[in-house]
Amino acid sequence: MSKFSNFNFNGQKALIRVDFNVPLDAAYQITDDNRMRATIPTIKKILADGGSVILMSHLGRPKDGPSEKYSLKHLVHHLSELLGGIPVQFADDCIGTEAYNKAKALKPGEVLLLENLRFYKEEELGDKSFAEKLAHLGTVYVNDAFGTAHRAHASTAVIAQFFPADKKMFGLLMEAEVSSAEKIMHQAEKPFVAIIGGAKVSDKILIIENLLKRATDIIIGGGMAYTFMKAKGGSIGNSLCEDDRITTAKELLLAAEKQGVCIHLPGDSIIANKFAADAETSTSPSNNIPDGWMGLDIGPEACEQFTHIIHSAKTILWNGPMGVFEMPKFQHGTKAIAVAVAEATQKGAFSLVGGGDSVAAVNQFGFANKVSYVSTGGGAMLEYFEGKVLPGIAAINS
Repeated sequence: MSKFSNFNFNGQKALIRVDFNVPLDAAYQITDDNRMRATIPTIKKILADGGSVILMSHLGRPKDGPSEKYSLKHLVHHLSELLGGIPVQFADDCIGTEAYNKAKALKPGEVLLLENLRFYKEEELGDKSFAEKLAHLGTVYVNDAFGTAHRAHASTAVIAQFFPADKKMFGLLMEAEVSSAEKIMHQAEKPFVAIIGGAKVSDKILIIENLLKRATDIIIGGGMAYTFMKAKGGSIGNSLCEDDRITTAKELLLAAEKQGVCIHLPGDSIIANKFAADAETSTSPSNNIPDGWMGLDIGPEACEQFTHIIHSAKTILWNGPMGVFEMPKFQHGTKAIAVAVAEATQKGAFSLVGGGDSVAAVNQFGFANKVSYVSTGGGAMLEYFEGKVLPGIAAINS
């Protein structure tokens, strides 16, 4: 059993670092509450044990101290609803007298949300005395913010040192994120198929290099596929291409060959005469796209080819879309991959979807419940798969 599940929070004041960095519209209404929902089970377990909860988070990237736009007070009402109507108290600051007094007065079963941590520059600087002031608010530290685990900030990486080993731990969301990622990186059953998409090769070099030691097959789609196509001598018309990464693409293809890993590029593409929702479209071999045309999605043959590979998998990692799925004309490829991953999961494969755009895609197409795990941490998940040590994880494990 996990440390968190075994811990009895009765009488404890749990200081939880959550990731409530949710998008707000002009009227300060939350447009996507997935990150908030994801941490509710952690909060509920603590309250059910007879503990109280002090929540701290950042929101957006405030430049010059406090501002209305980035205040966490806009989240109070919705958080209360997600907790089944439990009132949520709010402190106008995350440190200082008011925060301290409100935290001290908390009774078992009560919840306090602190103001945006990033209203202080010290948060992102990883300032030790700022972390210590935060630590004074609780008796137990729980990190449940996987989305910021790759940041060496005061509330994620520095604060843990002010709690004894038995009073610092991951929350349920963080545990699930870490164990799902570990399953992919260290316990993957073969065949292991990695699906890597997105616009740029430069964003994915490290993850591909790391996967070459682990995966059986790597499927490459999205804009980055055309840099690889060009590296293989193909004509890609006006498709997205990072000319300064062609040598890198060649090196990756060569390394894959040496390791016995199959890199699959889309045989055909849906091409368009301009980057627009109302563009004229056609289908073309991906390595023979006419001038003036660009590949904006994988084609029907590629969908079939990739589906076949995914169906054979025992482990699947999906990071990045196959095309410009935000435009209806170019979403078919990404949707086909989502269907294939869901079908493979149903047949017993373990599938993890990570990275902002692929997560948005599985949610948009309604497949989030049909894969094994959907990660809440885009950048953190990427860095984990690049083989980097995440400060937020190391701080609890040390």
